[in-house]
Amino acid sequence: MTTPRNPRANTRGKPFELGNPGKPRGARSRATIAAEALLNGEAEGLTRKAVEMALEGDTVALRLCLERLVPPRKDSPITIDLPPITSAADVVGASAAVLTAVAAGEISPDEAGRVMALLTAHKNIVETGDLERRIAALEEQN
Repeated sequence: MTTPRNPRANTRGKPFELGNPGKPRGARSRATIAAEALLNGEAEGLTRKAVEMALEGDTVALRLCLERLVPPRKDSPITIDLPPITSAADVVGASAAVLTAVAAGEISPDEAGRVMALLTAHKNIVETGDLERRIAALEEQN
């Protein structure tokens, strides 16, 4: 005969009481607080030393300094000719232009997916605006 497994049987230490939210958001660990206390007022000197080491040829220090000066780009801008979108129906032409750009190799499918997500969001905004205008017109008639 097997007994049902009790998930609390395997917990280490005393489990949190129900309703306990745990650590508050933004709480810092003791190690972080201790490191901040040690480095308090030393940021300028440490930065100066890292730059000096980089200028002397220390490649690790050089990479550290360059990463701070010129962070890596997360994405790059793309250029696509899209028709103006003033109504929800205009999104069809814009999405066709995006697909044409992908087929021509002008943009990647990943970039196209992000543009299509923007087009979808814009279409929803345009539709909401159209509905607001129509409802306002109907309310004026009554």
